[in-house]
Amino acid sequence: MNKFDLKLFLVNFSVVFLIFLIDRISKFYIIKLATLEKNFEVYVTSYLNLYLVWNKGIAFGLLSFDSSFIYNIVSFIILLIIIALILMIVKELHIFKKNCLLIILGGAIGNLFDRIYYTAVPDFIDFHIGNIHWFIFNIADIFISVGVVCLIYAEIFFKDKKL
Repeated sequence: MNKFDLKLFLVNFSVVFLIFLIDRISKFYIIKLATLEKNFEVYVTSYLNLYLVWNKGIAFGLLSFDSSFIYNIVSFIILLIIIALILMIVKELHIFKKNCLLIILGGAIGNLFDRIYYTAVPDFIDFHIGNIHWFIFNIADIFISVGVVCLIYAEIFFKDKKL
């Protein structure tokens, strides 16, 4: 590995690690607050609450099952997706797309860490309008979603351009 590749690797690693760190700090803070308060719910605005739930499914609580076998299969599939993301990042020449993949990777590693460490992912951002609530999510989910939306944007508008 020459010097340029090492520098690029360190920059990419730093992006992923920073996203992972932001996610870990936010989850640690919310879990700490929830352990100190019995009925933990913070009303940030009339549209946003912070409320801790433990998600055993995938993004936004989808595919939640009580079976540990299914949970382990889903966790293994997520690990395979993370490996595929790493391979895509290594092969991607388009800088914008590579950055999108790095953002997705950082969030995915954050949620996989929680699945292994807690056997569930702490979700705590409750966005709602009146009594209509969106799925409760976390910072890692935000990074994953933003990365996917930007990747779709890049595929549509930068299909043949090197950026």
